Amino acid sequence: MLHAQASERELIDQFLAALRSLPEVQAELERVGSPELDAQLALDVAGKPIHALVELRKAVYPRDVRQLVWRIRDLARQQPAGESGSEPLAILVAESISPGAKELLRAERVGYYDSGGSLYLPARGAYLYVDRPPPKSLSRSMRSLFTGRRAQVLHGLLVRHQDWFGVKDLAEQTLVSPATASQVLTEMERFDWLESRGQGPSKQRHLREPAALLDAWAKQLSSIRPPAMRRYFVPAMKPDGLMKSLGQVCEAHSVDYAVSFESAAQRYAPFLSAVSQVRCRLLAGSGGDAAIAALGARVVSEGANLAVIEAKSAGDLLFRERVGGVWL
Repeated sequence: MLHAQASERELIDQFLAALRSLPEVQAELERVGSPELDAQLALDVAGKPIHALVELRKAVYPRDVRQLVWRIRDLARQQPAGESGSEPLAILVAESISPGAKELLRAERVGYYDSGGSLYLPARGAYLYVDRPPPKSLSRSMRSLFTGRRAQVLHGLLVRHQDWFGVKDLAEQTLVSPATASQVLTEMERFDWLESRGQGPSKQRHLREPAALLDAWAKQLSSIRPPAMRRYFVPAMKPDGLMKSLGQVCEAHSVDYAVSFESAAQRYAPFLSAVSQVRCRLLAGSGGDAAIAALGARVVSEGANLAVIEAKSAGDLLFRERVGGVWL
């Protein structure tokens, strides 16, 4: 249940307004704030009466769903049948519901609504489904998880997804503070991506769902501002030769780098017919500038065959791999 009574009523009013905006749907509040139920609604969908029980939450993640479903279904069974003789419809209403939690709720046929406007009502004989982008609060939280130092922690977990980590070990492996590592692990547990063992300081976690984490990261890339790039043209160089030369000049000037994007992907899985540009991350400093100059590269605004993203710390290149003589 939400802590602030005003927030509860505001969320219920928002839910009622969303229902009433749909064609052939009527919705009235029957009761709010009872000891066991947050609210009860009387719905009419295309002439079909539905008695709905509402459970309110601030935020819902996959790890919360099992207990919430059990609770709200138990409450529904204790209520008298509606006019149609069927069991009341259980609905979870929250300010934010993560995509994974929504998927689980649909699988359990439990209704939901979030402040972003997403709506799911699986009543017998009446089915409503509205899918909208998540509310800004959840979007911001998700974006922050996949950027900066937090992203280093995620990258470390993906690279070593078969291993178990304590907070201190993970922080050392990913060059972040223990506080940052702990925050990331707590957030990931909400999404039910981790498995844990032990308690207290000896507690360890293991990435149980690497594919789910990778899918979520891929979805977030479209909403994350792309990194700034310096664009260059290196004459008489094809991508493979350019990558080789880039590696040579970087090693000569003791500069850490990593080829990224399409060129790196092509090294791992050569399924593209052609790659026109090499993009790399280069550790900032005078050595990097000297390496680029040694390539004979000139700055251009279009027609670039080399793009450089400035790596601000060693953490940006933490999990690079050497493949075919080139750091990726």
